[in-house]
Amino acid sequence: MTFAPTKPPLRVVLCAPRGFCAGVVRAIDVVERALEIYGAPVYVRHEIVHNRTVVDALKAKGVIFIEELSEAPPGPHPVIFSAHGVAKTVLEEAKTRNLFTVDATCPLVTKVHREAQAHFKRGRRIILIGHARHPEVIGTIGQLPPGAVTLVSTIEDVERLAPAGGEIAYVTQTTLSVDDTREIVAALERRFPTIHAPPVGDICYATTNRQQAVKAAARGVEAVIVVGAANSSNSLRLREVAEREGCAAQLVADVRAIDWGALEGVRSVALSAGASAPEVLVERIIEALGERFAIAIETLRTASESEAFPLPRALREAV
Repeated sequence: MTFAPTKPPLRVVLCAPRGFCAGVVRAIDVVERALEIYGAPVYVRHEIVHNRTVVDALKAKGVIFIEELSEAPPGPHPVIFSAHGVAKTVLEEAKTRNLFTVDATCPLVTKVHREAQAHFKRGRRIILIGHARHPEVIGTIGQLPPGAVTLVSTIEDVERLAPAGGEIAYVTQTTLSVDDTREIVAALERRFPTIHAPPVGDICYATTNRQQAVKAAARGVEAVIVVGAANSSNSLRLREVAEREGCAAQLVADVRAIDWGALEGVRSVALSAGASAPEVLVERIIEALGERFAIAIETLRTASESEAFPLPRALREAV
């Protein structure tokens, strides 16, 4: 008689909170509600959120994703701006072409835009802490005239800044590493002791909460799996947080991308997901872990979330 080999045990720690945040839920709801009201096609400039599963599901419903407004024809079908926000030049182009637009920018990103605009009106030099070429950074810089915002990504960037010739202020991208940003802010405050800080931190609650959960979990496991896209800033930061705690970590788009070799001999793993990753991707990874290991699942919760953002007025009025 032959016996099936015994599965090795694996403790699976589910990080909570994880996955969709209120801004992502709102952005997806904007697109789906627009489809209900106006019918297909609905155009979305840039990925509505950085997740291929979400994008593909919306494509199947009749959404057309574009990178430039020139790809969208004028007419009754809306053009939706993604959760990351857009520069004012994009809004002006849409108005010039008489496009029907709906803005799905996350309200927390809009908050940063307004902070930068307020500093500019007060004549302050503005420093933006963020990552070059990220859509949110492009959108924030694009709220003001060229040269009004200086981007820094590292402490070295701060050291290279010219001396202040007047009042100075900083704002930040919403999806940064809490720890890295704290160090950059400290460097700014050393160089410019009177620098104006945001009245409330710009890094969004969801980014902070997910990083705290991964940090706590990483201290008690041998490996961390983060579900998220390679171009998702908040997902990349989750992997970095785990690695900062000395834990092996991998960022995977879905179950097919898992490096199973890296889990050989591992007896404990934490599982989290970036703010734009749907929970179904986490569930599929748990199933795959269960096929290979005798898993014992537990949840590590470091915060509770109840935030919700209303739909844009254009859609509320249409309903």
